[in-house]
Amino acid sequence: MIIVEIAGGLGNQLQQYALYRKFVRMGKEARVDISWFSLQKQERMLAKRKLELDYFDRLVYEICTPEEKKALIGSEGMAGKVRRKCLPFTVHRFTESQMYHPEIFTFENMYISGYFACEKYYADILYDLREKIQFPKSENPFNHEMAKKMREHASVSVHLRRGDYLDPENAAMFGNICTDAYYKKAMEIIKEKIPEAHFYLFSDDITYVRENFSGKEYTIVDINRGKDSFYDMWLMSNCKHNICANSTFSFWGARLNHNEDKIMIRPTIHKNSQTFEKKQMEELWPSWIFVDPQGQEQ
Repeated sequence: MIIVEIAGGLGNQLQQYALYRKFVRMGKEARVDISWFSLQKQERMLAKRKLELDYFDRLVYEICTPEEKKALIGSEGMAGKVRRKCLPFTVHRFTESQMYHPEIFTFENMYISGYFACEKYYADILYDLREKIQFPKSENPFNHEMAKKMREHASVSVHLRRGDYLDPENAAMFGNICTDAYYKKAMEIIKEKIPEAHFYLFSDDITYVRENFSGKEYTIVDINRGKDSFYDMWLMSNCKHNICANSTFSFWGARLNHNEDKIMIRPTIHKNSQTFEKKQMEELWPSWIFVDPQGQEQ
């Protein structure tokens, strides 16, 4: 049996779900583990998270039982700790440690942890994921009005994630990747191909966006709050093209976009600890355009 741990925010949850669906499509017996979202575990975390997969319509998955999880990695109590220390050969756990692990598809009995952002893991089943990942109908009429406009013209979503990325504990890892130069170049690439492009700006820092982007070519999206924030991903997916931040949230806005001729742009790296290798990234992220923090297309 394969068990995929679901953890983190919405974008990460969708990636883990996508990996789970890939195992299912391969004919393997697969389950998901959602215990990371239990009240007991969330109480110990600074950033509280919810299982947002349950917000979607028609998203079907099988949850592992405590016994199935225990069979692979042991219990969470003292007996499990002793097993993992003294009998490590009886523990079947794999934790992501690099960008892409092709070996995971050879596993038969394994508990798998990680974020699995690399598109190659599930690029061949994205068509199936778009059918299964269905957003419930928003009760806010402005969402539907905006989505309609997006589908009618050369719309481009632009995700500017700031908020927590500006915090000192996150800035060293995620900061100064999606710079002003990055967004300027990304928009230039779009406009060279589509002169009539109109940019829809999504951000967790609307004040910054209003101060730095003005003109008829921009629409600032400031509709959704709290739990409804995930409708921003739905709106991104309704745009014809997508400019992403180093954020799995906007990656999925682009992945769920049904437009066959879409242009998808992302930063060369997701974290400052990474090194961009063009050949590798083109293989692992097929059909994407890469722009570095200095505003150069790679």
